[in-house]
Amino acid sequence: MTAAGLRAIGLDVGGTSVRAGVVDERGSLLDTTRVGTPSDENALEDAIAGAIEELRNRHEGVAAVGLAVAGFVAQDRRSVMFAPHLAWRAAPVADRIAKRVGLPVTLEHDANAATVAEHRFGAARGAEVACLIALGTGIGAGLLLNGRIYRGAHGVAPELGHLCVVPGGRACPCGKYGCWERYCSGTALAATAVELLARHPGSSTVLAREISGDPGSLTGRRVAGAARDGDPIAQRALGELAKWLGEGLALVADVFDPEVMVIAGGVSESAPLFLDEAREHYAGAITGAGHRPLARIRTAHLGDDTAIVGAAALALDSHVESRTDPAAASPSTRVGEAPRAWRWGVGQRKAT
Repeated sequence: MTAAGLRAIGLDVGGTSVRAGVVDERGSLLDTTRVGTPSDENALEDAIAGAIEELRNRHEGVAAVGLAVAGFVAQDRRSVMFAPHLAWRAAPVADRIAKRVGLPVTLEHDANAATVAEHRFGAARGAEVACLIALGTGIGAGLLLNGRIYRGAHGVAPELGHLCVVPGGRACPCGKYGCWERYCSGTALAATAVELLARHPGSSTVLAREISGDPGSLTGRRVAGAARDGDPIAQRALGELAKWLGEGLALVADVFDPEVMVIAGGVSESAPLFLDEAREHYAGAITGAGHRPLARIRTAHLGDDTAIVGAAALALDSHVESRTDPAAASPSTRVGEAPRAWRWGVGQRKAT
């Protein structure tokens, strides 16, 4: 067991895996563990508690736990109202986990947690108005207004991935058609490539061979890999993603006028293949193009660890505030500054 100062455990609870990490007061990720995500509610909480205990056994000074969840989190950040890929429904998750592990637990939407991490330690550092767009299976989003995470009246904002960009377009699991994430995500990238392969048989030098007989096996990651290998269809699919990313960012900028927009999520790993083109589309699609400042568009500095680090940061904020001024610990704490009792430094993640 290692000796150290104040630390928190952050967990990124997704539909496929539960990833947990120990984070210190400088935002450095010291150690991680991962388990598969069970489909049963009790088993899921067993897995979370087990990951926490595993890391506590290896590290001293763990004072709090932060859970970053892919779902609707209540405004008080104690309950998960709904999570499409998790078992929780109107579940008092924070209190149940706190009781099991004997530590205070803070709950947050995963994109909000990622936004906190990038604002405090990464690509959005110092911005008063910022937006994070997480491109993965769909689109997750976090919004920072006047230095505070904006959650909306009921804690579920902002669902930017379900802005309609193509009326009557591709069906979305949310029940609508033409949502932004159906055209700009890892899932969308694969769907676009399959459509292009059907329309232009014989044009692909890599993808057609890879998915012969099973178009459903195609993933966004494979499309990006084929694009790097020079496949024309894959490159066109990435061009389509770049266009829709630019169009969507222009909509976001028209409404919120952010200083910076951070591109996160698994698809962002392939940003060199599409981000410059997306910036060009954004600059041309924004209202008043050529006559107003443009937001900086950056990729996330913390990569896949953003939600873990952000969840831990929020947990330590709440823990320190509750010890020094219980009345001040609330969901409205500015994420741009740590509680009055302390100040986070800017650390570097430790490779694990």
